[in-house]
Amino acid sequence: MPELALELRHFIVDTLATHPGHLASSLGTVELAIALHYVFNTPDDKIIWDVGHQAYPHKILTGRREQFSTIRTYGGISGFPRMDESPYDAFGTGHSSTSVSAALGMAMASELQGNTTRQHIAVIGDGSMTGGEAFEALNNAGVSKANILVILNDNGISIDKAVGGLSRYLVKITASPKYNRFKERVWRKVGGDEKETKSKNFFSKTLSSMKSMLLEGSNLFESLGFRYFGPVDGHDVNHLVEVLSQLKDLKGPRLLHIVTKKGKGMERAERNPVVYHAPGQFDAETGEQIKKNEGVQPLKYQEVFGHTIIELAEQNPRIVGITPAMPTGCSLNMMMETMPDRVFDVGIAEQHAVTFAAGLAAQGMVPFCNIYSSFMQRAYDQVIHDVALQKLPVILCLDRAGLVGDDGATHHGTFDMAYLRPIPNMIVCAPMDEHELRNMMFTAQEGVGGPIAIRYPRGASVHPDWQSPMQSIPVGKGRCLHEGQRVALLTIGHVGNAAAAAAEQLRGNGYDPGLYDMRFVKPLDEALLDEVARRYSHVVIVEDGCLEGGFGSAVLEYWQQRKSADPSYPVPAMERLGIPDAFIQHGPVPQLQHDCGFDTPSIVACLEKIYHSL
Repeated sequence: MPELALELRHFIVDTLATHPGHLASSLGTVELAIALHYVFNTPDDKIIWDVGHQAYPHKILTGRREQFSTIRTYGGISGFPRMDESPYDAFGTGHSSTSVSAALGMAMASELQGNTTRQHIAVIGDGSMTGGEAFEALNNAGVSKANILVILNDNGISIDKAVGGLSRYLVKITASPKYNRFKERVWRKVGGDEKETKSKNFFSKTLSSMKSMLLEGSNLFESLGFRYFGPVDGHDVNHLVEVLSQLKDLKGPRLLHIVTKKGKGMERAERNPVVYHAPGQFDAETGEQIKKNEGVQPLKYQEVFGHTIIELAEQNPRIVGITPAMPTGCSLNMMMETMPDRVFDVGIAEQHAVTFAAGLAAQGMVPFCNIYSSFMQRAYDQVIHDVALQKLPVILCLDRAGLVGDDGATHHGTFDMAYLRPIPNMIVCAPMDEHELRNMMFTAQEGVGGPIAIRYPRGASVHPDWQSPMQSIPVGKGRCLHEGQRVALLTIGHVGNAAAAAAEQLRGNGYDPGLYDMRFVKPLDEALLDEVARRYSHVVIVEDGCLEGGFGSAVLEYWQQRKSADPSYPVPAMERLGIPDAFIQHGPVPQLQHDCGFDTPSIVACLEKIYHSL
C-alpha cells in the first residue's frame, strides 16, 4: 500500500501538470482513499467526500484511471463526485459541509430498510467543518445512534488558511503534549504483538475515556454524542487501515480525526497550498507553474474588485470587506494585506457572512460582502430576512456570476438574477466592463437607500486600462450604446461585449442593430424600455443567466403590463438568449456559451434570421 500511494501520488502530479485540476487537496488524501477502499466494501458501503475536490485519488481507484486525463474538460469526467458518473460516487458534492447530512440520511435509510451491516462514511475536511450545515448534522447524528463514521481530514486549510475557533480547537487537540505523550507511551507498551490485541483494545478504550481530562476540557465531538478517535497520522496508510478496521466493527456515530498535509509529496504544493490548490499547468518535475506570455492583458474582474475596494476604503473609513473563506479567489487578500483589521474571513459560512454584514451595516458600516454567485444560494433566507426586509445597506458582490467553466454545474452562477429579482428593496446590477464595475462599487458605497447586489463573471475583464476615474451612476438607469434600425439588442453585464461584437459584425454586412446596456436588472430602466418599444419592431435580449425568471423575463413582464394597461402600447417581437432550463456541465466558457446559444456567432445568427424575415 505505501508503494501504491507513491504511484498514485506521482500519477496525479504527472496528469494534472498538463491537465489542470485541484492538486493540493487530492495529494493530501491519497493514503486515506487507499485505506478506505481497502477496508470497506464499496460501493455497497457508502463514502461521501465533502467539497469533492479532494476526491481525485478515489476517482482513480474506482475505475476512472484511463479517463483521468479528461478531468474537468468538455465531455470528460467531472472534477467532483457525481452519482451519474460512477456507482462509487455515493453522493454528488461540489459545495462544502454536506457530507455528514447526506451520510446520516443514508444511514437512517439503511436502518429503515433492515440493512444493519452497511457502512456510511463522511469524509469532511479542507475547511468544510466550519460550515453551519456540518454542525447541524453533527448535532443530529450524535443522538441518532446511526451507523455513521465521520472522518475529519484536518489539514489546517481550505482553499485559503482555515480560520475560526474550531480551527484553533483542532490545533489544541493535535498539539496537546500531555495527551500525545501519554498515548505514545501506552501504544509503545502494547504495540506490535498479535497476542496483545485485547490489551490494545482495552488501552484504546482507556485513552478514549481519559481524553477529556488530558485535553483539559470536554471534547467537542464526544459532547455531541460521537465516539472520538485520534488524532491519527493521515499519511501512514498501514496504520489507517488498522484503525479503520477496528472502527468498522463499532456501531453508532464515530469520528476519526486524521491529520494530513495539503499538497503532500510535492514540495512546492506543501509550502504554498493556496497557490497549488488549483495551479493550472506546471512542470511535473520541479512543480514550477507554467505561465503563458500573452502580453498586456486586461485584469480579471476579481483583481479589479480587489484594487478598487482598497481605493474606496482609503477614502471611506466605514468600508469593510467580508468573505466566506475565499479571500484569494475574490481578491480580498489584497485588502487583508493593507488593512487587516477591516477584512473578515468568516470561514465557509455564507449564511453567517450575510447576517454578519447586516449587523455591520446596522451600526453604520459599509460592508462589501463578496460571495460566489452559486454559494450565495446558501444564504438566500439571510438576504431576504436579515438584509432586504430591514433595508440594510449591505453591498453583495456576486463573484463568478454566469458560466464559470471547468468547475461545472455546482459552480455556475446561473440563478442569481432570477432569485434576487423578487426580493423587495433589493437593487440588482451587472457591469459590462471593469470601468462599470468600479462605478457601481463607487455608487454602492455612497449609499443607495438599501441593499445592492453587483454581479460579475469569473476571469478577464475588457480593457487593459482598468483604472478609470470612478463616478456615480443613476440607480436603475441603462445606456444606449448605439441607435440602430428595426432590431435592437438588450444586454445585461459582461455578455454585452459578445453582443457588441455581433452588432459590429452585422453593421459591416449592411445591417444596423441597436445596442443597449441595461446595467440594472432591478429596478428596470422603464423609460429606456419604452423608448426601445417605440423605436424597434424586434428585440433580442442576451443574458448570462437562466432564462426562467431572469432579466429577459423582467423585460417581458414589464412590456406585458404596459400592454395590458394600454392596448396601443407597441410591444416588440422578442427573442431571448441565455441559459436554458438545464444544469450545464463543465467545459470551456466559450464552448458552453455556444452550446447555450449566446456567444457572438449565435447572436449574429439570431439577428440575421430576424433581418431576413423582415
